[in-house]
Amino acid sequence: MTLIFHHPAVKPRSLASLSVLVLVSLLLGACETTGFSGLTGSGEQRAERMGAAGQHSDAAGAYIGLAAGASGAERDRLTLLAVEQWLDAGDVTRARRAMASVIKPAGSPLLPIWNTNTAALSLYQGDADAALAILEPLSRQPLTRRDRLRVEALRADAWIQKQEPARAVELMTQREVWIDGARAIESNRNRLWRGLLYSDPQVLREAAEATPDAETRGWLTLGSLATTTGQQGVGWSNGVARWRAANPTHPAMVILGNIETLDPESLEYPRQLALLLPLSGRAASAGIAVQNGFLGAYFATASALDEQQSVRIYDVNAEGGASAAYQTAVADGAEFVVGPLLKEDVVELANDILVPVPVLTLNYIPDETLAPPGLFQFALAPEDEAASAAQRAMGDGYSRAVALVPANEWGRRVLESFATEFEGLGGTLLDYRTYSPDKQDFSNDIESLMGLTGSFQRYTRLRANIGTTLQFDPRRRQDAEFIFLAAAAGPGRLLKSQLKFHYSGDLPAYSISSLNSMDGRSNTDLNGVMFADTPWLIDPQPWIRFLPAIYEKHWPEERRLGRLHAMGYDAYNLVASLYAYRGGEMPEIDGATGVLFLDRQGRVHRRLAWAQFQRGEAVALPHQDELGGPILDISSDGELIAPGAADDAPWDELTPER
Repeated sequence: MTLIFHHPAVKPRSLASLSVLVLVSLLLGACETTGFSGLTGSGEQRAERMGAAGQHSDAAGAYIGLAAGASGAERDRLTLLAVEQWLDAGDVTRARRAMASVIKPAGSPLLPIWNTNTAALSLYQGDADAALAILEPLSRQPLTRRDRLRVEALRADAWIQKQEPARAVELMTQREVWIDGARAIESNRNRLWRGLLYSDPQVLREAAEATPDAETRGWLTLGSLATTTGQQGVGWSNGVARWRAANPTHPAMVILGNIETLDPESLEYPRQLALLLPLSGRAASAGIAVQNGFLGAYFATASALDEQQSVRIYDVNAEGGASAAYQTAVADGAEFVVGPLLKEDVVELANDILVPVPVLTLNYIPDETLAPPGLFQFALAPEDEAASAAQRAMGDGYSRAVALVPANEWGRRVLESFATEFEGLGGTLLDYRTYSPDKQDFSNDIESLMGLTGSFQRYTRLRANIGTTLQFDPRRRQDAEFIFLAAAAGPGRLLKSQLKFHYSGDLPAYSISSLNSMDGRSNTDLNGVMFADTPWLIDPQPWIRFLPAIYEKHWPEERRLGRLHAMGYDAYNLVASLYAYRGGEMPEIDGATGVLFLDRQGRVHRRLAWAQFQRGEAVALPHQDELGGPILDISSDGELIAPGAADDAPWDELTPER
């Protein structure tokens, strides 16, 4: 069976349209405002300078410190300025707490800032209508330049949040009338750009088609291109080249000014693709999920390409195997082949020494197998996730680990990858144990790993020598700083509970995506466990954050196959990069499955996103460079506890990489 998809003659319809809460902190933090009239001293001037430099938390601290030594209206004024800076820093908790201490001013010069702070808090709650109910009447009143700039910026935020980006463009364009200086105007345009990047691509396209204003249309079409492509890959490079040619004097050129002249190679792409997948048989559901992800990326990119591109899809099983499907695709004119998916099919293809057309397989060949030239490999390999766990733990300041992994080949590979990366970074794997995943009781494994067996033996000997009962609290080994634990969600829940029972619940636990099974069961037992996973599922970038919900809506039966959707999406975007940079270095791709990079053996590896189970839910963790130290968890009882441990495979029966 061969399916053929051609470049659409018209712009493709979006799969769906979703509303989203704009990340207000990114937008508010870019506000350029002049100082509050009537600065009273050097301390306030210093706070204002910190705010202007983007040091919003420091500025808030300075303002609130000044407020502590003031009284009456002056205290309220300084407190409101602190609230404004906390809002710009995204610290809503402190902002709301300080705001509650200020009574709404009645007709004083402080009323506009009180109103704008209240409106910003509404935006943080996702209530754009409440914000506009304050801001729209305020915009029609006489205001100081400082207050005018903030009101108009917040109005734009609100319309972005309401998915009416054309209104936001108009407001931010008008806002330039009250701004002095080229740098401030550039900042205003960058702020508008950040707002557009948090808009639905389909909404941007429809707004561009509806507006009669050429300048507004230029902003919206460029925003649609960026949100569709993630500002990377062949769709972005070709789209930018075309947009620049059509809009040579547009104000948004300042946004693109930081982008160097595009390398001609980055504009190259294959005109005909072949996708080899198991669309029938035992792995059909996995193959179809990858296909859906691949086609989603294709249709998102195709309209930005200047020439037709087509995709032919081949069912590996119907074609008589991977090699036969590959040969058919080449005979049909494929310039690049993606697939196959299953390991045995990849090995079969790799054994055909000649690969006349480059291919990106969706699994790794065995380490001992030499890949022929032109064969690239991409897999959702747990080894990458285990290496990521080692990197994360070391970055959190831990250098001594113990590990629990299943007693099978998968567990061996994961442990080897973790240990190699961890010890290469200077850490020490003190000890490890393997467990049988089909067991219910892991007491012996845990007691042995955590040194509790010796503690019990010492107690038994001492009681025998003394001849009486003693108060006894077992003590686990104290040299381990964290535990790396690889498990399925079922065993992981048991292991986490039993670690706590065996006096080891205080150890931070690092795991991998198999922990996040998405099986609909409560994950309260896993509270505290940190794990690596694909951004698509736990921390989607702005340009893909609409996609998981869209796929779940249209293919609810594939809900637990989100990683395969992400894999298909990334596979399409990898094609152009590998095609254009054959023989050279492939630039990193900020993909749906992670940050993708190519090694010298032609393998694509991933750097993962991180999450932690908190109160039974997977919560995205900040990037490590944003943290001041290791993450702790707050239990469902509101009690601060240290992380525990676990791990699970959400599509074990379908995963091609075993």
